[in-house]
Amino acid sequence: MKRSLRSSPGKWRSRLVVPAATLAAALVTLVPPQLASAGAAASAGATAAPVAAYHGLSPAQRADLQSIARDTWKFYGADIDPATNLPMDNLTFAGGSAAPTAYGRYTSAANIGVYLWAVVSARDLGLISTAQAQTRLRATLDEVGRLERYDGFLYQWYDTTNGNVLTNPGDADCAANAAPAFTNCSFVSNVDNGWYASGLIVVREAMPQLARLADSLIAPMNFGIFYDNRAETHCNVNPAIPGSQPTGQMYGGYYVGLPPGQGSNWTNYYHNGAFYSDPRISAYLGMGLRQMPGNVWWRSWRELPPPAPFADCQAADPDFSWQGQWPMGGSWQTYTDPQSGQKFSVWEGHYSYPGSNLTFIPTYSGGMFEALMPNVVVPETSWGPRSFGLADVRTAEVQIKYATQQLHYPVWGMSPSSTADDTGNYGGFGVEGLAFPYFGTGATASDPNEGLSQCHGCATEDVVTPHASFLALDVVPQQAYANIQNLRRLYPGLYGADGFFDAVNPATGAVGHRYLVLDESMIMASLDNALNNRAIQRDFARDPVSWAARSYLSLEKMSL
Repeated sequence: MKRSLRSSPGKWRSRLVVPAATLAAALVTLVPPQLASAGAAASAGATAAPVAAYHGLSPAQRADLQSIARDTWKFYGADIDPATNLPMDNLTFAGGSAAPTAYGRYTSAANIGVYLWAVVSARDLGLISTAQAQTRLRATLDEVGRLERYDGFLYQWYDTTNGNVLTNPGDADCAANAAPAFTNCSFVSNVDNGWYASGLIVVREAMPQLARLADSLIAPMNFGIFYDNRAETHCNVNPAIPGSQPTGQMYGGYYVGLPPGQGSNWTNYYHNGAFYSDPRISAYLGMGLRQMPGNVWWRSWRELPPPAPFADCQAADPDFSWQGQWPMGGSWQTYTDPQSGQKFSVWEGHYSYPGSNLTFIPTYSGGMFEALMPNVVVPETSWGPRSFGLADVRTAEVQIKYATQQLHYPVWGMSPSSTADDTGNYGGFGVEGLAFPYFGTGATASDPNEGLSQCHGCATEDVVTPHASFLALDVVPQQAYANIQNLRRLYPGLYGADGFFDAVNPATGAVGHRYLVLDESMIMASLDNALNNRAIQRDFARDPVSWAARSYLSLEKMSL
């Protein structure tokens, strides 16, 4: 996933991963997924909670969305590099030209994973036949099997012209047999590989003929390498560990040959502490494969918490009074992990939209896909109606309210995307609530921070991206459909021969004439869910790994 790394202010500087820009684990022995199903399902009651039926769109609306899917699918005809059958990161059509003016001939684990979604979706939507889908998928997966990987995981960037690992997009290929280093040549991303694995899971359920191939690519993976399995305390961090680290959480990635527990390597690692963000896909999979314990669910933070409610934690825990809302409403709740029986104190807090009774869980920088992208695959709205499924609904409501009532935009949907121009740049955009008071570190009840995201000033609020509306179809179908219509009506240059371009400035109407495989694939899979009764979610729900998501989502009751 494209990202920039933000350092949290305060005495403890843990980097919380934020998907933003192209400028932007006790380890458990791997249980092969095809062998894990019986024990996992039995322990969690895996058949108890079906995926809810999808309603909310009229026949005319469905027909219109089907036509958008048909146009969007055309993009993939030019995007797949014929040399390798890998999806290119992006195509630019500067000025709205009829043919691409620039090709992003690089790709990532996330790009590959979501492309797999898109092909399955195209089959489900009747845009290609099952045989055509199988041919496309097999070609890409065969190539992936030849790529340099680490225990099945993909490195950060690959050159789509030759399949080599890249240092960075536009830079040279990584040197063969080079010594491990803290660079992309040695880095495997937690979240990117989560999306890659999600694509393989969708393929093996949707395309049984390819299940053996998908299984062979999943089998070497052990998401436990991304789990910080060092000793935990009842505080938010373990002050006895150098850097006072939040053990029990996921690392943002892993440097091959440079494990975090060795020497001073930990200084180059960060934790995915902000759980309401897209890296939670890896927690669903890591727990589902029994490669991470349930601790990761409870030890990760919904909101950046106050010091834990124990005397020795008051000085040891980090000061998060710099975050977007402080003080915040909420309380410490005790949960018993269904696997280990261990008890965990979890801060169940919430932000409140100023001047209203709308409460919600913030994302780090206010972006839509940080919140809603996991719901494309994992049926959060069905299985977590009091937890992340509810948080997903509230995210959409905050996006709508802020953009239309506070910024007075005619459209909404802010999320990391291309910039609204033809430079080919990428930016972090989100609903941060920059219009509301912010007093910074040490905010008090008298002078509270009232922002809408955890980080203040990490994103701007001047670009709307269409993919956000499609993600919202699952949680607010009528509002999302109306917004899709408004985007097309008010900004006709935003819609090209291959569907919606990636970005528009709602104040000026400026358009970024670019298609990103990540964002187009979110659109394709969201349309498949909306038009085919949550088909992608149902693919995931049939898979043995889904037991963990189903169990943990249903256990939690957030303070909303």
